[in-house]
Amino acid sequence: MTDSKHIFVIGLDDFNLSELETVHNAGDYTFHGLVDYDTMVNPPSYPMDAIMAEARETLAAAPAVDAIIGHWDFPTTSMLPILRREWGLPTPTLESVLYCENKYWNRLAGEEALPECTPDFQGLDPYSDDPLGDLDMDYPFWLKPSVAFSSYLGFRIENEQQYLQAMQTIRERIHVFAEPFDTIMRSCENPGALPNRGSGATCIAEGLISGRLCTLEGYVYDGEVVVYAVIDSLRASNQVSFYSYQYPSHLPPGVQNRMIAHAGRILDHIGMDHTPFNMEFFWDEATDKLWLLEINPRISKSHCPIFQIATGSSHHEVAIDIALGRKPDFPRAEGRFPMAGKFMPRVFGDTVVTRVPSADDIAMLQKQHPEVIVHVGVTEGMRLSELVAQDSYSFEIADVFLGAETEEQMHEKFRYVMEVLDFQFADVVPTNYS
Repeated sequence: MTDSKHIFVIGLDDFNLSELETVHNAGDYTFHGLVDYDTMVNPPSYPMDAIMAEARETLAAAPAVDAIIGHWDFPTTSMLPILRREWGLPTPTLESVLYCENKYWNRLAGEEALPECTPDFQGLDPYSDDPLGDLDMDYPFWLKPSVAFSSYLGFRIENEQQYLQAMQTIRERIHVFAEPFDTIMRSCENPGALPNRGSGATCIAEGLISGRLCTLEGYVYDGEVVVYAVIDSLRASNQVSFYSYQYPSHLPPGVQNRMIAHAGRILDHIGMDHTPFNMEFFWDEATDKLWLLEINPRISKSHCPIFQIATGSSHHEVAIDIALGRKPDFPRAEGRFPMAGKFMPRVFGDTVVTRVPSADDIAMLQKQHPEVIVHVGVTEGMRLSELVAQDSYSFEIADVFLGAETEEQMHEKFRYVMEVLDFQFADVVPTNYS
């Protein structure tokens, strides 16, 4: 192990460590956690100065630091370029990453580089004394913080009352991400490269966009943009909450190629390099219109088991290769199934959980279907409204990863899995799986 590469992973947990161990040549790496999971994922606050001090102390005491990676959203993604820069490792600029982190700045970049894919939008101050007077958007629209993740504090606004209520809610909670974002901003070497409008505390109103949603998974290496996969995102009947992510995409190849070309344009515009990324687009099939939804300067952690099932390796492999300064060779057709997906069973209403699957229930499933992975997100006796990091319209009770030969078989397997898991609730509530 003397030649082992020391890879530091921000917010490392046991599940993602198991995914990391599926990558090609995993035996050549020693994985280390960098800042613990609970500090980085859904804490009540992000004291960035203390978090960065802890990370620096850990790295300074390490026998070697060959790469620093992460798969979580902000602030993990913004910590990476700072720490890599300090340790002399390949990295994107902090400014290019912040362009992605801030949804308002993201839209400003899209307005310049991809105007045909950018919806109407407006930056808003949630602390304004006259939020109605500030608003120039027509109803309906989406309202969300410029810095957040997992649809946190995202609201569909149909009228004045909903707008004012949503602004009040956002005003009370936006500090959770706004304050650490503004702290991170102090580490910029070239702040003039960023827009002179907006901050971590800005809200964004966006015109409604719709269509078939997909995610490009790719990387930028020495200025070359490579997209190695396109994954379809299916939504629940409310057209807001996600139902499943499925690989490979069923979108027409020509549509996928147009998305890939657009990705190259906007990444070049913001100066992105030396990083994996994922980018979400809508395709309006009726009009053949493409809409850019967002850019993330990281791999999607939700897709890691999908790639492990369908290609034989988590795409953590891409993050590792880029962080080590080499071009990835990914994916390879070494998986157990040609298709794989992540399913998100959801409940559309607040209630109390009266039964969750046992370890024996899950073990029985895995004996029948060895590739199946189940993460239960609730406990018996829990009220669903106690869950954190949910969208504003549903409660995700588990994650289910599985593979199949066809899309139809994959959906049939998911329904069977949910029958075996047999979640039960105190009230009759609608779900997306029964």
